[in-house]
Amino acid sequence: MSDNKIKIREEKWQKIWRDACAFVPKNDDAKPKFYNLIEFPFPSGSGLHVGHMLPYTGMDIRARYLRMKGYDVLYPIGYDSMGISSEKYATQWGMHPSESVAKLIKIFEKDIGVMGLSFNPDSVIATSDPEFIKWTQWQFIQFFKVGLAYKSEMPMNWCPACRTGLTNEELEDGKCERCHGPVEKKMKMQWNLAMTKYADRLIDDLDLVDYSEHIKTQQINWIGRSTGAEIDFKVGDDTMTVYTTRIDTIFGATFAVLAPEHALVARWLAENKIENADAVREYIAVSKSKDEFERTDASREKTGVRLIGADAINPFNGAEIPLFISDYVLADYGHGAIMAVPAHDQRDWDFAKKFGLPIIPVLAGGDVSESAWEFDGAHINSEFMDGMNKEDAIADAIKRGMVGGFARAAKQYKLRDWPFSRQMYWGECIPLVHCDCCGWVPVPDDQLPVIQPHITDYRPTPDGESPLARATDWVNTTCPTCGCPAKRETDTMP
Repeated sequence: MSDNKIKIREEKWQKIWRDACAFVPKNDDAKPKFYNLIEFPFPSGSGLHVGHMLPYTGMDIRARYLRMKGYDVLYPIGYDSMGISSEKYATQWGMHPSESVAKLIKIFEKDIGVMGLSFNPDSVIATSDPEFIKWTQWQFIQFFKVGLAYKSEMPMNWCPACRTGLTNEELEDGKCERCHGPVEKKMKMQWNLAMTKYADRLIDDLDLVDYSEHIKTQQINWIGRSTGAEIDFKVGDDTMTVYTTRIDTIFGATFAVLAPEHALVARWLAENKIENADAVREYIAVSKSKDEFERTDASREKTGVRLIGADAINPFNGAEIPLFISDYVLADYGHGAIMAVPAHDQRDWDFAKKFGLPIIPVLAGGDVSESAWEFDGAHINSEFMDGMNKEDAIADAIKRGMVGGFARAAKQYKLRDWPFSRQMYWGECIPLVHCDCCGWVPVPDDQLPVIQPHITDYRPTPDGESPLARATDWVNTTCPTCGCPAKRETDTMP
């Protein structure tokens, strides 16, 4: 059959389907209902491609099969039309994102028709529609009101080419998934969603779903729950908190390591408390160019710099231990600092051997001439814990630490709170204003949605601020609570 005859036949039947409203759910209560949902495409290319066709065809077969089985099927289509993908496409073609999105959605709709996908034509949304944005912003406000959305200074993955922050999931081999360029760590005030408050439920409630076992295992490993303790070390007048799963090895801690981005390091430098400040600053600058994958590679040679002028005090015995910064410690895991027990940890052993630091085994079965991290016998060189097993020693150490006020039981997760700020123009505005009197205040519901102004220069700023910061007439507003001058948040949602 010729291509033209195929085209004629397809157009004929697609028109029949449309005229008969064949894909519109009937809301017939006599029929069982089924919600068939795909992941909405980004309208940021020249149209649907094979990467869309593969999953959509499978889901389309499912929808048609269930209709034939007597189900009333809702099969919607939407367009994920806000965010960095759409903005970069618009920039590439010299268009405003609102124009490029509208153009691309028409192309996508045409492609869907050509493919004959059985989406419900009455259930179409685009995330850039003001009515959709309204409810996205309303949800954010609810999160904010109950403390699930908060702003704090945190290390972010910063892409200097795209000039925006990225989550770990938006990286590919440690590089930006969009431009494939290098990513560096940068400290910035940003909005976060408190995902870790649900970390335990995300693991425990896996018992309630019918995922396959290997998927459950992947989820558990990704969340990475561990139980341990937090210990406070005094450093002069400051307190350095570390998290460890093995508080029982505290007497083997011969040094401590902070992440180069740690807030205490920045403050000590600013206060001229570090004698070798130039070397420390140079190391921090080099660390920024390394991605997380490189920094946590266990096989990589350890590097670091001693913080001369800052020593920590072991709260269990008063021993003074030196402090270092090293890029194998990450600022956004635990407290960005570790107590190093080189006799029983591979990375700490490598670091201690390189810098000539003491190695004190505290578990029987090890040999000080080689790392003994695989040994887990009774405690030695551990004062009140000598002769104890692991479980008893941990419990006793936590109890004594709680009595002394310098340690406590704690949990940690590999899962991190979701960095929710983007320094981009084409994203949902965060519906909050900042008032010097009232702090952060939500925009009233009757003023939603908050839509960004139409600006022609929507390129990210070199200093990491959102391009919306240039729209001063829009930024400057009044506080909904007290009526005083206030400023809109200029970061957008991802």
